[in-house]
Amino acid sequence: MGTNLRSGAMKKSNDSARLIITTTLGVVIGFFIGISFPSVSVSKLNFHSDLLYSNDAAIVNENTSGRTSIPNLNRSKSSETNGSADIPKIYVPTNPRGAELLPPGIVVSETDFYLRRLWGDPNEDLKSKPKYLVTFTVGFDQSNNINAVVKKFSEDFTILLFHYDGRTSEWDQFEWSQRAIHVSVKRQTKWWYAKRFLHPDVVAAYDYIFIWDEDLGVEHFNAEKYLMLVKKHGLEISQPGLEPNNGLTWEMTKRRGDSEFHTETSEQPGWCNDPHVPPCAAFVEIMAPVFSRQAWRCVWYMIQNDLVHGWGLDFALRRCVEPAHEKIGVVDSQWVVHQVIPSLGNQGQADEGKAPWEGVRERCKSEWAEFQNRLSNADKAYLAQIGT
Repeated sequence: MGTNLRSGAMKKSNDSARLIITTTLGVVIGFFIGISFPSVSVSKLNFHSDLLYSNDAAIVNENTSGRTSIPNLNRSKSSETNGSADIPKIYVPTNPRGAELLPPGIVVSETDFYLRRLWGDPNEDLKSKPKYLVTFTVGFDQSNNINAVVKKFSEDFTILLFHYDGRTSEWDQFEWSQRAIHVSVKRQTKWWYAKRFLHPDVVAAYDYIFIWDEDLGVEHFNAEKYLMLVKKHGLEISQPGLEPNNGLTWEMTKRRGDSEFHTETSEQPGWCNDPHVPPCAAFVEIMAPVFSRQAWRCVWYMIQNDLVHGWGLDFALRRCVEPAHEKIGVVDSQWVVHQVIPSLGNQGQADEGKAPWEGVRERCKSEWAEFQNRLSNADKAYLAQIGT
């Protein structure tokens, strides 16, 4: 019995010694492993705003030692920068839709196409702010013509090209293209682009918006002189006169050699029941229209998402200005030539033996009829709603 007691005591002593040795080795090994790693700066950690402060402060600066540090921010300006979880309870129903929970002073409801730098003081980005916008829906095959047209527009214009053929980089050969805005989506029309990229709040910085085709000759056109006449005669929607040639469709848009501008004309018998309605007045074509900021805000809402050719829109423009027969007109002394190049039409698809342009033309005509139906139905629905 005594022998068994001594054997148990010795086993317990050996177990204790083994535990002490193992623990000691673990501490020593852990120490050497720990000192072998570089120290970690707390400033490199991007804490959630509830733990530190706003995510805006997660921008870090890297110094010469390779370490990073958080910029010195004035944390007293708002709850976003002082670590507070509390923000004012705000609801402003007059704010733009979706922005009701924001203080009005931070809401920016409009924008522009001004190009800005990636560095420096934002207040010093812009040497000038163009007052006008001109857009062209283009294919590179017409680049030489567009180059000639752009030269008729001063630096007071922002140039915006909508590319229907996807060839954007090739325009870099033109110096002005470096300053232009380029939007590329294949096989789309200018009214498809206009609906998606020329929202009134996007172009609100511009007094006038030119939405032009790519096949216009501009030998007798100057944009600054054109706008002087537009302002002089109070035209809200206008176009330059068209030189009479095979590209002329309507008498209203034909250039007159004896006047600065005109707002009415005579058409074929039976075309105008009233001398103040299209196509005898209150009418310009969709080929080269120019809109004031206010007029475009109305016209944009009338453009249909799926009726991409815009046919019929020219007859409805009069709904956006009053009196339309005085505010819509043609500037005769600054005129253009329609070169009638069916470049976009050739972007269509041949079908059942028809050429690509034929399918495009058929859709244009069907869209015109559909637009008229929608407008008529909208009028009827509104009159029924108000009980007229």
